[in-house]
Amino acid sequence: MLKPILFVTIAGLVVLAAAYIFWGGRSPSSSELGSANRPSVAAAKIDLQRLIGDWVRPDGGYVISVRRIEPGGRVEAVYLNPRPINVSRAEVSVVGDTATLFIELRDAGYPGSTYELRYDPRSDRLAGVYFQAAMGQRFDVVFVRKK
Repeated sequence: MLKPILFVTIAGLVVLAAAYIFWGGRSPSSSELGSANRPSVAAAKIDLQRLIGDWVRPDGGYVISVRRIEPGGRVEAVYLNPRPINVSRAEVSVVGDTATLFIELRDAGYPGSTYELRYDPRSDRLAGVYFQAAMGQRFDVVFVRKK
């Protein structure tokens, strides 16, 4: 009875070790993941250019200015509170019929704070979660298009 359990345990460890050696302890790249990381056919139906513009958070006046969206999902964005805060990473992804804008801030007082915002085309709003890294807290937020 002990031998089958021991065999399964050893086999599992071998598989884990092989995976670790193959990926070298790193996350697999998008090319290694294959189609799992590619946008679905529905992504073609979403006009990501609708995200371009200035978005204001009504509860504090914070502004996200989306200047450009590249075909691979990279976003050129500026964040203002009210002065510019360094945007270290900005990208858009599409899953199903939902576009999500991800922004990471790296600046004084913003040690990796992030926004993960879903675009709602019906209300023309960005809504989601702001992670305030310095405090380790999450806040539900909404951005509306600045007119």
